[in-house]
Amino acid sequence: MNQITLNIIERSDIPMYQQIVNSIVNSISKKDLLVGDLLPSVNNLSKTHGVSRDTVFKSYTILKTDGIINSARGKGYYVTSNVRRVLLLLDTFKSYKEVLYGSFIDNLAKNVIVDLKFHHNNIDEFKSILNISKGKYYKYIVMNMDHKDVPTFISKIDNDKLLLLDWNIHSKVENNFVFQDFGASFYNCLKESHELFRKYKSIQFIYPSYTHHSIETVNYFKKFGDTFNFKYKVIIDEKKIKIEKNAAYISVSDRVLGKFLEQCREQEFEPGIDVGFLSYNETPMKKFVYKGISVVSTDFKAMGMKAAEFINLNEGEKMQCYIPTKITQRESL
Repeated sequence: MNQITLNIIERSDIPMYQQIVNSIVNSISKKDLLVGDLLPSVNNLSKTHGVSRDTVFKSYTILKTDGIINSARGKGYYVTSNVRRVLLLLDTFKSYKEVLYGSFIDNLAKNVIVDLKFHHNNIDEFKSILNISKGKYYKYIVMNMDHKDVPTFISKIDNDKLLLLDWNIHSKVENNFVFQDFGASFYNCLKESHELFRKYKSIQFIYPSYTHHSIETVNYFKKFGDTFNFKYKVIIDEKKIKIEKNAAYISVSDRVLGKFLEQCREQEFEPGIDVGFLSYNETPMKKFVYKGISVVSTDFKAMGMKAAEFINLNEGEKMQCYIPTKITQRESL
């Protein structure tokens, strides 16, 4: 019987039974406990760590229900699954992130348990989640954010256990990552469709002040406009959006898509003829909205699959991958 170290905090938002569950799962993830190893009896664990028998029994019941442990008469409780607990830290849960999450979950082994959390681009929340999570997980999948304190906190995680996701910011050469390309790949998408943009007198990039989208896309949009001699401008103030005939619009916000379609209806503009629209980030519904919304997007399904592959990498193996950005041309452009 292996000794279990329980990390129990009496004054915690996490219930005592869940802390016991977490401690046992983490011990299995770190291979301190192996399949077939015996666990302490309910009475033994209760006396050793000063918790009630009911609390220990509830913890063991949860672990049995999840298929992580089992019990047998005359043998007691024992480990049945080499479970691995993983932290998936995203910024927000938008439609395209749901595609990423679904792909990630669908490609994991059955013995992987995922804790999904969100930092909402709030540095205090980002810090808090990583502080609380330190040393508790087999692997950490972290979606980055633009803040000067981020490097300090991600540097505390072992490189072999950390995968940076989506945005190449605050990364180092030794980091594992699966990124999308907000720069040259986005530019190539615009270049591929430059003849479609020729239908319009100007192109307007709507980059609202509230967005957390990479500013790199704006820089490459300007490069595209200059290279192909388009009349263009960047709109930052969402309140100044006024849809004009013979103009094409590129937007990183789905809130803007709603405003675009509403103003088109009010002014009787036909998308794809009177005005054009290119949306950033594919979602399952954009092919059905109006007659179809043209989209430039990375493949979030592929990103989720690569993140799932990272879970099975052995110590010392690296994952450094860019997911291409592609354009899907529909009736709106």
